Amino acid sequence: MIRRFGEQPNPEKRYTPRPGVYAILPRDGQLLVTLQKEPEPELQLPGGGIDPGESPIEALHREVHEETGWSIAHPRRLGAFRRFVYMPEYDMWAEKICMIYMARPARQIAPPREAGHIPLWLAPEVAARELGNDGDRHFVSLFSKLF
Repeated sequence: MIRRFGEQPNPEKRYTPRPGVYAILPRDGQLLVTLQKEPEPELQLPGGGIDPGESPIEALHREVHEETGWSIAHPRRLGAFRRFVYMPEYDMWAEKICMIYMARPARQIAPPREAGHIPLWLAPEVAARELGNDGDRHFVSLFSKLF
């Protein structure tokens, strides 16, 4: 069973499964995160949904590049959690199945391609306190001793 973070599911809502991948990206004592400006400003681990026909690793490389402009190397899966949320950008209630990876930011090859995302470097303790959801904060706190 995958641990749940956040709100309890509402039995009156229908939730669409939405698998996604998210990256903890340590480098030189800091973490690369993204500030998503819309619909509300929120610090996030870079990542997002897995497209049909795409593997989790392919999605991880794509999402990190889209949101930060960085390429990554040596991804390894750390675990997973789930959240039940409303996704206004898709106008749907989703059961987000969030797979968390750790990877090395290899190099910045372009600015972010995804509008409204600003890459930021934060101290791990700041990220563990300020990331926008409990699951991301949990994984950063749990694995911060590795970086």
